[in-house]
Amino acid sequence: MTALPRGETPGSPAADDEGVVATPSAAAPAEDGNEDDSGSGNGSGDGSADGSADAAGTAPAPLSEAEAELAAQRELRERIEKRKAEKEGPIAAGGKLSGRAADLLAAVRAVESGEQPATSFFDSPAPAAPRRTAPAPAPARPRAPEPARAPQSAPPEAVAATASVLAEGGAPAALAGPAAEALGAQAAEALRADPWQLLTVPGVRPEQADGFARALLGAECGPDDERRTAALVGWLLERAALRGHTALDISEVRAALAERSVADPDAAVQHAVAEGVVLVFQEDQDGQESGAPAEPGEDTGPAAGREPVQVLLGLDRYALAEESLADGLARLVNACEKDADWTAAASAAASPSAAELIRAVAAHGLVAHAGGEAARAEPAALITAARGLGLRALGAVHSADGRRRLAEATGDPETAVTLAGLLSGEQGPGRDEEGAIAVDLLVVLDAPQLDVETAAILVESLADGTRLVLSGDPGVLGSAGAGRVFADVLAARACPQIVSRTPDPGPIGELVSGIGIGELNQVDAPGREVVIVPVRDAGEAVHRTVQLVADSVPRAIGVPPSDTQVITVGHGGSAGTRALNAALKQRLNPGPGRFAGFDPGDRVVHVPAPGRAVPAVVVSADAEGLRLDCAGTEVVVAQDRVASSVRHGWALSAHQAAGMRWPAVVVVLPGDAVQGLSRPWVYTAFSRGERHLSVVHGVDQALQRAVAQPPAQERTTRLRTLLETPAR
Repeated sequence: MTALPRGETPGSPAADDEGVVATPSAAAPAEDGNEDDSGSGNGSGDGSADGSADAAGTAPAPLSEAEAELAAQRELRERIEKRKAEKEGPIAAGGKLSGRAADLLAAVRAVESGEQPATSFFDSPAPAAPRRTAPAPAPARPRAPEPARAPQSAPPEAVAATASVLAEGGAPAALAGPAAEALGAQAAEALRADPWQLLTVPGVRPEQADGFARALLGAECGPDDERRTAALVGWLLERAALRGHTALDISEVRAALAERSVADPDAAVQHAVAEGVVLVFQEDQDGQESGAPAEPGEDTGPAAGREPVQVLLGLDRYALAEESLADGLARLVNACEKDADWTAAASAAASPSAAELIRAVAAHGLVAHAGGEAARAEPAALITAARGLGLRALGAVHSADGRRRLAEATGDPETAVTLAGLLSGEQGPGRDEEGAIAVDLLVVLDAPQLDVETAAILVESLADGTRLVLSGDPGVLGSAGAGRVFADVLAARACPQIVSRTPDPGPIGELVSGIGIGELNQVDAPGREVVIVPVRDAGEAVHRTVQLVADSVPRAIGVPPSDTQVITVGHGGSAGTRALNAALKQRLNPGPGRFAGFDPGDRVVHVPAPGRAVPAVVVSADAEGLRLDCAGTEVVVAQDRVASSVRHGWALSAHQAAGMRWPAVVVVLPGDAVQGLSRPWVYTAFSRGERHLSVVHGVDQALQRAVAQPPAQERTTRLRTLLETPAR
C-alpha cells in the first residue's frame, strides 16, 4: 500500500462556491498514493470501524517426522474425495458449513433445543435467535433497546498468563486479551510452543511475530522454521480474504513466501497443506474442478502429459461455504414447482421488465435480476404479486435505508427486512417447525453485497421449494466479506437472468449509466443535479467539501447537512474520511468529544460486526455505554467497544456507502486518490445521490481513465467453477 502524503495546507477557496455544471475535467496534477478504501485493495469493505484491521492466520503445531507428513497428506486427499462424493447424496442441513456459518447454525440449534440460553451466542457476528414457527408473515415487532454485545472475554487468568508470555517476547501487553480470545484458554502455552501463532491476533504482522519468536526462541528461530512457514501461509490466505478472495493461486502464495525470506516456498506450501492450514484445489483448462487435488509440488503442465491446470489454495471455512452454497443453490433449482401459473400477475405488472421477472420466477427456483436503482421497482412488484397469490413473499436488503426504500416501493412494511435481522430472527416471519425461514419466495436486493459465508447461511436456511431471487446492480462494488456470489452466479449462468430495461432517471441516472459502460459523459443538469467543483490539492478539497455540505447544497439545492453524505476514496490521507470527519465535526457539531471523542448530535457509523456499517447519530452516554440512534432504533455500545466499533460518519468510504442512498452526496476525489479509483468505485459513489451529486474533483484525467478501463475480476473464488461443474 502506497504511503500517503500528509500535512498539506488548505488552498484558497474557489471563487464560485457553487461549482459549475460540467464534464469532470483537469483541475490539478494528480498526486501519487492513497490509502485503500477498504484497507484491502479491491473492495472487500471494512473489517473494523475504520477498515484498517488486519486478518490473522492459523498455525497448528508442526510435525517433525516425514511419515506423519505423508499420512496427513493422505488424510487430506481422503477428506476432499469424501466431500466431493457427498455431493451425490442428500444435503444434511448445516453439514457443509464451517466458521461463522457453522457457528451460527449451531447456535440456532442449541437455543432451539434449550441446551443454551440465547444470550450465550451474542459474540457471533450475526447473532442467532431461537427459531419460531410462523406459517404466515408476521408484522415486525418493536424491540426494546439492547446493548450492542461485545465478544465474550477470555478468562482473566488466561489473559494474565498470556501477558506474561508476551512480556517475555517483548510484545505489547495490550495484545494479551485479543490473543487469549483468538487462541483460547491455553493461549500462553500455545504461544510458547509456537510464537508465530501471534499472527492469529488481528493487526499483528509477520515482522512483529518474527521479533516475538526471536525473543522467545533465540538461536532456534529461523526463517524456514515450519511453524513460521505454516503460520505465514494461513496469514496470507486470511489477508486475501480481507480483499475478497476465497482462494489464491499457489504461485501467488509461493511468491509471497519468497518475499518473506522463505528459502523453499514449495516445501512450505506442502507442509501447510499437510498440516491442514489450507486446502488445495485444481481446475483444468476448461475451468472444471478436477476430481483429485494436485500435490503442491507436482508438475501439472504439458510436460507432465496433462493439460495445464490452475492450483488454488483456500481456507477450509471459505472452501466449505462455497461448496455448501453451490449445493444449496442446485437444491433450490431442482426442488421448485415448475408449472406455477402466474400469468395474471405478470399481465398486471406495471412494466415489461417486471412482467418478465414474474414469469421467470413462476417457472424457476433461482433467478438473477440485474438493474440500477430504478429497477428496484421490479422485485418490489414481484413481491406484491406473489403475496397477492397467497404466497409468503419477502424482500431482504443490507441496510435500514434499503429496508425503508423497499417498504415504500411495496407499500407494506411487512415485506421488507434486513438480511442480518432475517437470519438472526429479529425481523421477518421466523422459522417453521423444520428450522427453515418461513417464506415461499425470498428476494435478496443489493445482491452484490452478499458474501459467500452469509449466502451459505441464507441458502441453508431455505426449505426445498422456496424460490430465491438475487437482485442487484452488477456495476457496484462487491461485498465486504470474501466471495463474489452475485457475479459468480451471473458468470456461471446457473439460472435465468433478467436484465432490467428500466433506466435510472434524471441527470444523475444518465451520468451513472454512462459510467457503467465506460463513458464519462457531460450531462445537462438544469436543476444543478450534478455539480463539478475543481480543486488544486487535498487541503482545498477538504475546505470545499465542508463549504458544500454546510452552505452551498442547503442554499442551492435545499438539502440540509443531515441529509448530505460525503464519500471519499480512503480512510487515511489529507482528504480521507478521518480528515474530512474532523473538519465536518468542527463545522457542523463542534464539541469537546466528552463521550470517548463523541458528542450528542454527532453523525457516526457503527460496525456491529466485520463488514457491516450502520449509520447512526449519537444520543447520549452513561455507565452502560454510548447510546446511538440507528434509523429509529436505539443501540447501546459498551464503553470498551466504542473505540473499535464507532467512528464519525459525516464522511464514508464507497464500500461503507454501498446499498444506501441520500438526498445529496458529495464525492471527494483528491489528488492522492488516484490509486484507489476504478469503474466500480466511481459507479458506486456517484450513484448514491438521489437528488444531487457534487464532485470535488482534483484527480485530473485519472477519473476518465478509471471509468474507461474495463473492470477486472478482482477476486479469486471457486463458486463459479462449482456452479458450472456437473454433479458427479
